Amino acid sequence: MTIFVKVKTGAKTEAVEKIDENHYEVITKEAPEKGRANAAVKELLAKHFKVAKSMVEIKAGHTAKQKIIKINY
Repeated sequence: MTIFVKVKTGAKTEAVEKIDENHYEVITKEAPEKGRANAAVKELLAKHFKVAKSMVEIKAGHTAKQKIIKINY
């Protein structure tokens, strides 16, 4: 399954919000430094979809707020 994610960093709380079938917004506390925000996004999506972190893969947008993410079931 491939989804499109908009990431907001530096928030007070963490959440995954579904916008529509393939678009999500991920809000994380982590700053976008040294891959910490990407790791947090992977962890939050893994919890949301109830899969292991290794099943969540960032396909595009490693340094951007808009990301394409593949979730392997």
